[in-house]
Amino acid sequence: MPRDRGQKVVASNRKARHDYTIEDTYEAGLVLTGTEVKSLRLGRASLVDGYGYIDGGEAWLDAVHIPEFNQGSWNNHPPRRKRKMLLHKEQILKIHNKIKEGGYTLVPLSIYFLDGNAKVELAVAKGKREYDKRQTLRERQDKREADRAMASRKNLNE
Repeated sequence: MPRDRGQKVVASNRKARHDYTIEDTYEAGLVLTGTEVKSLRLGRASLVDGYGYIDGGEAWLDAVHIPEFNQGSWNNHPPRRKRKMLLHKEQILKIHNKIKEGGYTLVPLSIYFLDGNAKVELAVAKGKREYDKRQTLRERQDKREADRAMASRKNLNE
């Protein structure tokens, strides 16, 4: 069977960009069991409550929900277990120092397959306050209105 090429997004955490200010992003591999991979290939995962942390020089992903595989046997995986992430030592130290600084957290943005390997996109992020969220929404709405006005003016000139 030919190996998969390209990128196939399984799950994305769209609310993370609303709730957090993204500082840095990283791509990490995931250590998964067979039934987890099969469940991901079916496009079933949820990153809503997921978070990452560094423990003992290793990166871990916790509270990400990958449901049990339907055709799995008694050897099926627990849906919300902690999973090891594969990162370079320098990246782990950089993330650890940033999180230790205070106010920062490690948030999964998406899970995807890249050339057949399961990957997770991580972000070192700082939580937004309520007024920051409103300001971001207002800026986005103003930009959208300006683009509409420019498009309608362009159509009138043609």
